[in-house]
Amino acid sequence: MSFESLQARLGYRFEDARLLRQALTHRSYGQPNNERLEFLGDSVVNHVVAVALFERFPGLREGDLSRLRAHLVCQGTLHEIALELQLGGALALGEGELKSGGSQRPSILSDAFEALVAAIYLDGGFSAAKTAVDAVFARRLQTLDPDKTLKDPKTRLQEWLQARRRSLPKYQLVDARGAAHAQQFEVECVVDAALSTRGSGTSRRAAEQASAAAAMACLEHDER
Repeated sequence: MSFESLQARLGYRFEDARLLRQALTHRSYGQPNNERLEFLGDSVVNHVVAVALFERFPGLREGDLSRLRAHLVCQGTLHEIALELQLGGALALGEGELKSGGSQRPSILSDAFEALVAAIYLDGGFSAAKTAVDAVFARRLQTLDPDKTLKDPKTRLQEWLQARRRSLPKYQLVDARGAAHAQQFEVECVVDAALSTRGSGTSRRAAEQASAAAAMACLEHDER
């Protein structure tokens, strides 16, 4: 993808093309790369999303706002945004990263998006960066439901089933492996003996939450 098409998707045109090029240059390619820009972009993205949440949910407390921001500004979401912007095709990567699929790797793409935001900030100021971040997060903010997002997966699953007069889920430890200080647990969540999902985590509780989240995703998908 050309820089022209990327700028069109962003809705922002750079005055200094060198900043755009640096933002899309991975350290495996050489210098100057986007590591320092990624550091700055992380702060800008968090700030813009914090302002958006503060304005959209005036009744939420500080802790809840922080949890919502963490839910939105995470590697998974930033990776999705980078894919939507087709950043992978514009990245400058070293030969090794190219061969190993670095252009689609979540960590590389999410970092590149943050670096891109920093580049916009340095090129056009905070207002330009805010406009760009607001645009890519707009749909996610509009569909964000604090009642669902702030509840842990096990609570959400239990309430979902109770509202439909269905049996509560059952959790069973399937496996526990690793040394005592670094154990990994795997838990199965069974719903009505018809749905079985598994989740893993560094504690039994974390594994239960992961298996509940997987079950919830399946049930919501089937209900659509």
